[in-house]
Amino acid sequence: MRIAVTYENNEVFQHFGHSAQFKLYDVEDGAVKTSAVVDTNGSGHGALAGFLKAHNVDTLICGGIGGGAKAALTEAGIHLYSGVTGSADAAVEALLAGTLVFHPDVTCNHHGEHHGGTCGEHGCGGH
Repeated sequence: MRIAVTYENNEVFQHFGHSAQFKLYDVEDGAVKTSAVVDTNGSGHGALAGFLKAHNVDTLICGGIGGGAKAALTEAGIHLYSGVTGSADAAVEALLAGTLVFHPDVTCNHHGEHHGGTCGEHGCGGH
């Protein structure tokens, strides 16, 4: 299993489409064996699903994510855990332990129609 986490300063980065880095975790027998931070080299939004697929990722943990990106990840066969905040390492450990708190209905819509407040309140990282 290879898990990717949107990554910035040891935390789950809160806007999938603007992720400059992912932390990749290789998991064997229910435990992290290796991890590495990789740069997206300017890939954004739709291209990120292909970037993750090219890195053999099968699971993604992230903060806010839009509907188009969700669809691209589904098409790429990548399992998604969105609406996650806090430490990237702790999120992976929680996923492996079956205790990860995630919110699959957290999305980012950047067409001015926010959903119950500002982007910062639900953690997409703002505009």
